[in-house]
Amino acid sequence: MRFKVASRHGGSVAPSVDFDHSCSDSVEYLTLNFGPFETVHRWRRLPPCDEFVGARRSKHTVVAYRDAIYVFGGDNGKNMLNDLLRFDVKDCSWCRAFTTGTPPAPRYHHSAVVYGSSMFVFGGYTGDIYSNSNLKNKNDLFEYKFATGQWTEWKVEGRLVARSAHGATVYNDKLWIFAGYDGNARLNDMWTISLQDREQAYWEEIEQSGEIPPSCCNFPVAVCQDKMFVFSGQSGAKITNNLFQFEFKGHIWTRIPTEHLLRGSPPPPQRRYGHTMVAFDRHLYVFGGAADNTLPNELHCYDVDSQTWEVIQASTDSEMPSGRLFHAAAVIHDAMYIFGGTVDNNVRSGEMYRFQFSCYPKCTLHEDYGKLWENRQFCDVEFILGEREEKVLGHIAIVTARCKWLRKKILQARDRQKQKSKLECDEESDESGSGSQKDSSGRSSRGPPLLEVSIREADAQPFEVLMQFLYTDKIQYPRRGHVQDVLLIMDVYKLALSFKLSRLEQLCVQYIEASVDLQNVLSVCENANKLQLDQLKEHCLNFVVKESHFNQVIMTKEFEHLSTPLIVEIVRRKQQPPPRVYSDLPVDIGTSLVQDMKAYLEGAGHEFCDIILLLDGHPRPAHKAILAARSSYFEAMFRSFMPEDGQVNISIGEMVPSTQAFESMLRYIYYGDVNMPPEDSLYLFAAPYYYGFSNNRLQAYCKQNLEMNVTVENVLQILEAADKTQALDMKKHCLHIIVHQFTKVSKLPNLRSLSQPLLLDIIDSLASHISDKQCTEMSSDI
Repeated sequence: MRFKVASRHGGSVAPSVDFDHSCSDSVEYLTLNFGPFETVHRWRRLPPCDEFVGARRSKHTVVAYRDAIYVFGGDNGKNMLNDLLRFDVKDCSWCRAFTTGTPPAPRYHHSAVVYGSSMFVFGGYTGDIYSNSNLKNKNDLFEYKFATGQWTEWKVEGRLVARSAHGATVYNDKLWIFAGYDGNARLNDMWTISLQDREQAYWEEIEQSGEIPPSCCNFPVAVCQDKMFVFSGQSGAKITNNLFQFEFKGHIWTRIPTEHLLRGSPPPPQRRYGHTMVAFDRHLYVFGGAADNTLPNELHCYDVDSQTWEVIQASTDSEMPSGRLFHAAAVIHDAMYIFGGTVDNNVRSGEMYRFQFSCYPKCTLHEDYGKLWENRQFCDVEFILGEREEKVLGHIAIVTARCKWLRKKILQARDRQKQKSKLECDEESDESGSGSQKDSSGRSSRGPPLLEVSIREADAQPFEVLMQFLYTDKIQYPRRGHVQDVLLIMDVYKLALSFKLSRLEQLCVQYIEASVDLQNVLSVCENANKLQLDQLKEHCLNFVVKESHFNQVIMTKEFEHLSTPLIVEIVRRKQQPPPRVYSDLPVDIGTSLVQDMKAYLEGAGHEFCDIILLLDGHPRPAHKAILAARSSYFEAMFRSFMPEDGQVNISIGEMVPSTQAFESMLRYIYYGDVNMPPEDSLYLFAAPYYYGFSNNRLQAYCKQNLEMNVTVENVLQILEAADKTQALDMKKHCLHIIVHQFTKVSKLPNLRSLSQPLLLDIIDSLASHISDKQCTEMSSDI
């Protein structure tokens, strides 16, 4: 295996690597860029806009076109604005953009989008805010051509209500307008117009369905993965921190659920208005706004794939922007730019900030284990469930890593199987005969029989939901509110309590509590009473006796058929509610899939190893199911030509990785860890191709690790790895560092343990670096 390494000088971010599985040659090339780099998750304050170029402002818009940010309109605290400013992100310089024609009237709370080579400005609030005259909302549409600087107003047919503080985006050659404020009330209607042909354009109202957001204004929208997202905003008494997604194809709205977010895990951002939200890769980034009379400056990130929130930890060298509202944001390449806004004491800002995104491929750990569960390949355990003795297959490695209760059951079943096999072997040794060898279950001797584990206290359907959780750390929530589905999750909750799965307990409780409504509360309460689920029963009783619920619940048919003890409890609770008990004790959310698989690799799973990996003749026990789930190479091997001796030689192409690099690869396979010394990255850069990982996440981390982390302290280790992997330009880069920092490198203890050829390479590089003049000076000193 050879690596081709190219160096370049210039600003860049170490980032994602694209590869083509169909191209066998692509595995052989590693192109590195040796800095300087922008630190991931770094905030940087850029030159502010000078007053002679343009005023400080808020309630404006920004759009990104090529390598520039364009700022239009807003207000400076005294007057509305209609100037157009341009910020060059390469030069970090401000200027007034060239314009010709009649621009839109001064305005704020308008919207601006980019389509093709034009910017489109719609609506907003116009008039004289200083004298409070001629104030009105607009529904006009203007186009600004970046190439010529020409402003043109589109005269469009349609009954679109004039508005401001609305949401706007472009999708499928159309401008989409949602909600806003018309001067009297907040809206939640949606309109669209084609931007392809000005002569044929007209406004068309969209018939929306599903969980439509409440009427709102001063909210952002962003498009990610062919869906439009809306987060929070001003909705009067209905203001929430809900995230909604809109399907362009079916015009269907969905509220993104939060029931799967464990207590103790990062919650969604507080409800707010005047904030920004941008999309990058598979993430949405929310910044700023006014949140219950505060101006927070945390950056919240929502992962569209995993439906989870997190607060981004800024790099230590960041220049953080202060909290603000009515600012504006846009994305250029792999960075977000934020300009202006209203900061403390109602002061307008002219600041520009840049935030560096990270753009690594997503972690597929949970998906890979989920596919293993769905496909049921390489199963080695069969659970026999309930009185009906229904059977569910599984994998010993995953189950014993995640659940101590089931681990104990499996160990007991394995001991019984060993005793049974021993007895059968003793009986066979007493008999003489010939024929093919059979195992204890009648199968041929190609593989061991399935281990049978009997669990009488579990039925198949809730047990399968529990198994899905063990493999993926989540459960597929059924339809919220449907009685039968809620009752199923209650059965899962009962199993979680029995099996001591704290994390699953919390997921079930949150789902059930969020699903309780006027139609199902009595059924859920009765089932909770039957299953002795006291926490859920308490929740249902408190729900029933609420002032707004009580009369509606007791007038239902279900109440008439409720058991007498429960009716008595409800009546007494209504008459004399129990005192509320507050607990300061932290909630036990249990261990995650990542934590459990980490512990399993580090020793907890040793007694369940069923395959030996040989690295340069040294054995490393491992688990077939885990290797097959994460690597198509191992999956194909175990499915088609499993080694008879249960041993697999490890290499990456023709190269055998170091022991340290091999352990780094196992950490990635078992629990998705990508932290490793830079020298390991040289060995593992090609591993995603060779072992068929789901994506190139490991490779992207290896690439950045090499580009950004070669230092005086580790340069000798990386030199050795580069020499072994024949990464010639990386070796050259290391020698360059050694020569220029030789005073420091010469004091490293590792220098004396280098091979003779490498020491000669260092001497040769030093000799080439010394100039003729230095040689003459050295000769005169002799």
